[in-house]
Amino acid sequence: MATPPPEENLKQFQLAVSLVPEMELKGKNMWYTSMNGNMYTYMGKEGILGIRLGKEDYTAFREKYNVGDLKSYGAVMREYVPIPQELFEDIETLKHYMEMTHAYAKTLPPKPTKKK
Repeated sequence: MATPPPEENLKQFQLAVSLVPEMELKGKNMWYTSMNGNMYTYMGKEGILGIRLGKEDYTAFREKYNVGDLKSYGAVMREYVPIPQELFEDIETLKHYMEMTHAYAKTLPPKPTKKK
């Protein structure tokens, strides 16, 4: 069973998700948001919030905040950028990026469900 992220980090994720009324936090040990079967925010056991962005926004974010890859279980999560701690202190900018990731998720083609 996966170890949940630290409580303080989870509170930050809950705050970030609450900034966009249409977003819903899911999960028990691995926290995430998803739309049409596509995950677009994620927090694993390390307690790092990652958001999924389109190619241009992804590149611009990485350059602006000087962040590297977001990894989960040693694998790079393509299209995801880690949210630096400083953004949790700038709620308006954090909200902007949460709205961006939500908008990007709307552009992704739906994935078929695996549940029967």
